[in-house]
Amino acid sequence: MKTRTTVTHWGAYEVDSDGTHVTGVRPFSKDPDPSPIGASLDAVTRSRVLRPAIRQSWLDGGPGTRGDLRGVEPFVEVAWDTALDLAASELDRVRSTHGNRAIFGGSYGWSSAGRFHHAQSQLHRFLAVIGGYTDKRDTYSHAAGEVITPHVVGHGYWDLQQAHTSMSVIAQYTDLVVSFGGIPLKNAQVQNGGMGRHTLRGWLQAARDRGTRFVNVSPTRDDVAAELDPEWLAPRPGSDVAVMAAMIHTLVTEDLADEGFLETHCVGWPELRSYVLGGADGTPKTAEWAGALSDLDPDRIRRLARELVESRSMLNISWSLQRSDHGEQTWWMLIALACVVGQIGLPGGGFGIGYGAVASVGNGAPRRAFPALGRPVNPVDDFIPVSRIADMLLHPGAPFTYDGETRSYPFIDLIYWSGGNPFHHHQDLNRLTTAWQRPSTIIVNEPFWTSTAKRADIVFPATTPLERRDIGGSAREDFLFALEPVIDPVGESRDDYQIFSDLATRLGVEAEFTEGRTSDEWVRHLYESFESRYPDSPTYDEFVEAGFIQYPETPDAVKVLFDAFRADPEGSPLPTPSGRIELDSSTLARFGHPDCPSHPMFLAPHEWLGDVGEYPLHLLSSQPSTRLHSQLDHGATSAARKIDGREVMRMHPADAAARDISDGDTVRVFNDRGVCFAGVAVTDGIRSGVVDLPTGAWYDPVDPSIPGSPCRHGNPNVLTRDEGTSSLAQGPVAQSCLVQVERAPDAPTPDPHASPDIIG
Repeated sequence: MKTRTTVTHWGAYEVDSDGTHVTGVRPFSKDPDPSPIGASLDAVTRSRVLRPAIRQSWLDGGPGTRGDLRGVEPFVEVAWDTALDLAASELDRVRSTHGNRAIFGGSYGWSSAGRFHHAQSQLHRFLAVIGGYTDKRDTYSHAAGEVITPHVVGHGYWDLQQAHTSMSVIAQYTDLVVSFGGIPLKNAQVQNGGMGRHTLRGWLQAARDRGTRFVNVSPTRDDVAAELDPEWLAPRPGSDVAVMAAMIHTLVTEDLADEGFLETHCVGWPELRSYVLGGADGTPKTAEWAGALSDLDPDRIRRLARELVESRSMLNISWSLQRSDHGEQTWWMLIALACVVGQIGLPGGGFGIGYGAVASVGNGAPRRAFPALGRPVNPVDDFIPVSRIADMLLHPGAPFTYDGETRSYPFIDLIYWSGGNPFHHHQDLNRLTTAWQRPSTIIVNEPFWTSTAKRADIVFPATTPLERRDIGGSAREDFLFALEPVIDPVGESRDDYQIFSDLATRLGVEAEFTEGRTSDEWVRHLYESFESRYPDSPTYDEFVEAGFIQYPETPDAVKVLFDAFRADPEGSPLPTPSGRIELDSSTLARFGHPDCPSHPMFLAPHEWLGDVGEYPLHLLSSQPSTRLHSQLDHGATSAARKIDGREVMRMHPADAAARDISDGDTVRVFNDRGVCFAGVAVTDGIRSGVVDLPTGAWYDPVDPSIPGSPCRHGNPNVLTRDEGTSSLAQGPVAQSCLVQVERAPDAPTPDPHASPDIIG
C-alpha cells in the first residue's frame, strides 16, 4: 500500500493504491471545501484503452477507407512499433502531399492537471516541430467573451480575470451582488491546473454574514447557493441584455446615471444613451419593453436599477450567458451597466465576469510563472474559431469572418487529437459525425474509450496523471504539488511525451522535440527553471519529499479591478484605442457586422421562448456538479446522480404535468437536429418553460451506423445548434436551443462506457 498526494482540476487528494488500483481517496487536508468528484478517482483503471488499436477498414485499406464506419466497426490491436510506424508515415504523407496546414491539431486544455504532461502543450509542441498545423482560437467556455472583451476594456479576458476584485474585498465592502447567471458553486469546484484550496463558499458566506444581499438573475434557482438567502429573478433565457438595457434606461430617465464617470472614463456613451432612449430605432428600452421580453416584473427591473446606485454594488455575469446567439452582447452590456452605475474601481463595486465559473476568479492569488512546457512557434498561420470544426471539415475553402478578418477554412486531411473529447463538448453531434467522416486519418492519444476514441483510426493508449511523475498546480493559486505515480501504467499505455518522442524520432526531429531529455528530466528541468526565478522555493528533491509548496499571501492578493484607472484615467489608461472603456467601438463600426454592432444592444436569439414554434421548451446545457465536463463520467460520483444510467434533466412541475411526466421517469428529448433519452428530476427550482440537461454524458447512440441515431445516455449536444455567436467571434451557441420532451418508458438501455469490439 502506498499513499501519494495528487492534484486534479477539481482539487487535491490523498490517494491510496496497491500499485495497480486506487484503493482509497481522501481530500487534501488544507482544502476547506473539497469537491466530491475526487471520490471517482478509482475509475481511472476502467474503460481503458489497453494497447494500440487501429480501425479495421483503415488498417486493411489504408488512409481514407470507409470513414463512414468510424464509431461502427471493430479495432485491431497491434504492437506499438506497428502503430507508430503507420502514424508517422501518415503524418509524413499528409504534410508532403497537402502541406502542414492539412493537419488539424485538436486538443483541449482540461485534459490533464500536470504542468509538463499537459496533452495540449505536448501535441502542439510536436506538431510545430514537424512543420506546423492548423490550430484553433479561444475556448468553448467563453469564446465570444474572449473576442469582445479587448474591444471594450483593452485587456484580454485572461488578464482581466486575473485583475478581478478579490472576494475578500467583496466580503468586506459589497452591499449588493446582482449576478446574471448566478455564482454557481458547482462550477467553482474546478480550476485548470488544480486547486489546493476552494475558498469561494467561505468568502460568499462571509459577505452574507456581514449583510451583503444577493440577487440571482437566472432561470435556475440554485445558481446562487440557498444559504446566501438570494432573491431569485427567473427571466426567459436569452433576455438578459434587454433587462440590463432597461436598467440603464431607468438610471438615465431618473437622473441616476453617473454622468461624470461616463464622461471621464468612457467613450461612446452618447451612442449607447441614444439606443436605450429609442433614438436609434424608435423603441425606448423601458422596463415594460424588457418585461415583455424577459417575463420579469417591470417594477422589479426599475427597483433593481435604483438599488444598484443606492448601495455599494457588484454586477457579475456567468460565462454561460455568452454561449448563446449574439453572446458578445451579454458581457458588453453588463460592463456598460456598471459604467452607468459608476462604481467601477471602488472597493466592492463595479463588475465581475465569471465569479463562480472556476475556483480562481476573485481568489486574489498573484499569477506566478509556474513551470510549463514551452511551445515553439507554429509555422502555419491557419486557424479556426474553436467551435467551427464541423464547418471546417464540411466546407474547406469557404470564407469565414473572425475579429475583423475574412479568412478561409483549410482543407484538413488528418486530425490529431490529444486531450479532450469533441463528441462531448461540440454542438450538433449528428452534424459533427457527418463532418468527422471527411479526413483520411484521425489519430487519438487517449486513456479511455471515449466517443472520440471510438471514432478514430489510430488510437494510442495514454496514461493518466495518476500514472506518471509531474508538477501540478494552477498559476492562479498558491499551491504547487509534486506528483508521483500512484499506480502503474494501465495495460501498455504510455505518456503523451513518450508517444510524441517516438513519432518525432521516426520523422527525424527527435532532437528538436526532446532537447535530449526524458520526461522525468523535463519535470526536474522545469521545476529548477522555476526555482531560479523564485529563490525562496525548496530544491527539487526537497519539493518532492514534502509533496507540495504553499506560498504565502502577498500584498497584491487584495485587488480592486480598475482602481488605478478610476483614480487617474489619463495616467493609467486602458489599452483600448481611446484609453477608456468603449461603450461604442469605432473598430467594430469599421467591421460593419450587423450581428455585432458598434455598441451593445439586444438582438433576439434565433431560438428562444420569445418566439416559440414546434419546440416549446428552452434547453439549458449546464456544467455538471458530478464531474468536469465528461471526465470521470464513469466514476461513482457521476453514476450516483443518474437515473437508470442516464443523465438527469431538471424540469418544472407544470411542464412535467402537462406531459404526464413524473419524477424519475425516462423521457425523450428532441428537436429537428437530434434525439436523446434522459431521466427527469421534477423541481420548482427551474423556471417553467425551461429544462436543464447537464453536459458530459458520454455520447452513446442507439445504433452508430444510422445517421441521427438517438443518444440513449443523455448528451444534450445532439440537440444544440452548431452556429457561431456572430460574425465577430464565431463562438458556440449551445444555450440558444429549443426542444420538446415526452415520456419514453421503453427507452433503450445505455452502455456508454463499453469498449468497442477488439480484434487481436
